[in-house]
Amino acid sequence: MTDTPAPSQDFNIVVVGQQGRLAYEALLFAASLRHSSPDFRGRLFVAEPQPGPLWPNDPHIKSDEIRTALTDLGAEIIPFQSEHFGASYPYGNKIEMLSALPKGEPFVFFDTDTLITGDITQVPFDFDRPTASLRRTNTWPVPQLYGPQYTGLWKSLYDMFGLDFESSLDLSQPDEFWQRYLYFNAGFFFYRCPHEFGAKFLEYALAIRDTPPVELCAQSFDPWLDQVALPLVIHALGGGRDSLPEGLLDGSVSCHYRFLPLLYARENQSAVDILETVAAPNKLKKVLKGYDPIKRMVYQGRGQKARALFDQDNLPRKEQAIRNRLKSNGYWMR
Repeated sequence: MTDTPAPSQDFNIVVVGQQGRLAYEALLFAASLRHSSPDFRGRLFVAEPQPGPLWPNDPHIKSDEIRTALTDLGAEIIPFQSEHFGASYPYGNKIEMLSALPKGEPFVFFDTDTLITGDITQVPFDFDRPTASLRRTNTWPVPQLYGPQYTGLWKSLYDMFGLDFESSLDLSQPDEFWQRYLYFNAGFFFYRCPHEFGAKFLEYALAIRDTPPVELCAQSFDPWLDQVALPLVIHALGGGRDSLPEGLLDGSVSCHYRFLPLLYARENQSAVDILETVAAPNKLKKVLKGYDPIKRMVYQGRGQKARALFDQDNLPRKEQAIRNRLKSNGYWMR
């Protein structure tokens, strides 16, 4: 890797919060950030989609208790309008909200189903070289028997946007193996300017959705559209898969747990301890109990019982097997 900048720079953090599960997760995220990174001096934004024609139901956070708890933790709730995605593709929130952030200020986006478990001020972000989460599986594309394989499918997208395909490849991986191709989980990403990143993200996502290359005619973009466009954006902006040291985000500094039952089943003990520590204060407990999975998993002890079903050092290889065991024992909830 090239030299990385000193981890003392200021940057903003943003998550998306809206009515329901995401609002409670945003509250846990904010509490974990303040607990694990007390020296963080940037701004924490909770981007909130506003009512509009693309939302049949009002998506904004209606609970005054949640809004107050977020602001007490130093979060700033900022509105944004959904002009292209909305309820039909809520993952588009992470694309459209970027234009509501301060222009020209470095940012890190996290999915709300994330805990900060270490000191984020010590992460050596290079905001000129964006990247995203490498904690992913081969969810997209799905090569067809008689259609293009990975190379043909991905190259069609690079060609569509005039990008150099060859320089995106990990040549240490075999040809036609999915990890040879640039692919991320969109659970986090960062860059020096949210407007620049967001404009390209929106351009690419809409073009892929509305006028995809013919090679992709058999591919589904729902729910993968954000993760299809994201590597193209990162590559176009000079980033890649090696922009961060391993083991920090999705490691010692952050935990993208996705669902509370999965957190208890498979994440390390420090993530479980931080979850239960930040949820313990009575002031937050009164609010968080309004969400049934938190109430049952954290406060009523079902999470610990679910954890006891697994050997965290010898977990099932496939996530579906973990889910099935949780479901069969009555511990799956979201």
